[in-house]
Amino acid sequence: MARRVGYEEALSLYESTDLNMLSGLASEIREEKNGKNVYYNRNFHLEPSNVCIHRCTFCSYRRESDQEAGSWSMDIEQVKEYCRDKYKNGETEVHIVGSVHPERDLNYYLSVVDAVRQELPPSVTIKAYTAVEIDDMTKSSGLTPAEVLSRLKAKGVELLPGGGAEIFNPSIRDQICPDKTDSVRWLEIHKEAHNLGMRTNCTMLFGHIESRKDRIDHLFALRELQDQTGGFDAFIPLLFKPANNPLSYLGEINIIEVLKTFAISRIVLDNIPHIKSYWPMLGREMCQLALLYGADDMDGTINDSTKIYSMAGSKEQTPQMTTEDLERLAAEAGYKAVERDSFYNIIAKKS
Repeated sequence: MARRVGYEEALSLYESTDLNMLSGLASEIREEKNGKNVYYNRNFHLEPSNVCIHRCTFCSYRRESDQEAGSWSMDIEQVKEYCRDKYKNGETEVHIVGSVHPERDLNYYLSVVDAVRQELPPSVTIKAYTAVEIDDMTKSSGLTPAEVLSRLKAKGVELLPGGGAEIFNPSIRDQICPDKTDSVRWLEIHKEAHNLGMRTNCTMLFGHIESRKDRIDHLFALRELQDQTGGFDAFIPLLFKPANNPLSYLGEINIIEVLKTFAISRIVLDNIPHIKSYWPMLGREMCQLALLYGADDMDGTINDSTKIYSMAGSKEQTPQMTTEDLERLAAEAGYKAVERDSFYNIIAKKS
């Protein structure tokens, strides 16, 4: 599909019941961009805290204070110890996201990056901090987003994760994350990062109270920014998980809606190279199915280092996969798994 899909056509495709057609269109685009490759990397996550000032109703991860059961907050020595513990398998990326802690400021976040850089080999790429965390750094420091991002970049942060986007519709955000960084600010921060030469990812949280139209609006806003900057490497559709949060009554949407969302994402986001099927969230089987609906990336080995989705009821309670596991999942779907670095450069397999 060489031509660009318009808004009404995208909405019409979303309403279609022809899953084979959607799979075919999405697969055609993903193969034009990435051939038969399915990308993965060797990575681990660092989540310095889950104590958060925000009260997002979809979140199972946050805790109110350091005293609440299930809470944690790492000091700098604990960050160093964690890195020493997790870096065992030649990982090429550390992914740092956490919460907006009421007592952390820009200096703490910079110190975390310093600690990670000291403990890990220079070959490990630091992907760190969502736009929401960066927005909080601007508030605590009085600096602009560009100034905060420049300081992070100088310390060694090379790219940003895509979290915190949720769904851009303001009326939906008023219901699910009313006190959080809004969509205008989220897009502004990513634009500033792109202007500084930093690559970023982007996301969309779906499967809660939003409509298909809300999702299409979200995708088109991302496509518009990508037209301007070209700075997004990958889009990750994040499936809402209903365990242990105030929106639990919604349950989880069905697999058909999940796969359609992946396909529509691939079809609409014609200018973003990669669509990620994030297996700690989806589970291995659904991750594999998403490869047939436009996804070309499975994230990485993880090394049991993230709790965000396990706390929300994901099947992957101790998320970790070997490179052989990832290669098998790709092969069973008819694709070839290739290891990448954080910028989608292929890492040659050692003989």
